[in-house]
Amino acid sequence: MSDPLKNRPDVDPDNPMNHPQEQPAGSDGSPKFGRLLIALVLVVILIGCITVASEWFYSGA
Repeated sequence: MSDPLKNRPDVDPDNPMNHPQEQPAGSDGSPKFGRLLIALVLVVILIGCITVASEWFYSGA
């Protein structure tokens, strides 16, 4: 019995279900962590400021 996909010229034998090609991960293929790192540092600084302020407030100074 012959393969029905070979008889159809519009079907790629490597992609018989016509799935779309994968998109690249980034513009040059490498992820960018700069903004995430800056946001993380700012959050850590904010938590540190809240900790120092709460210690100062609750210590009775």
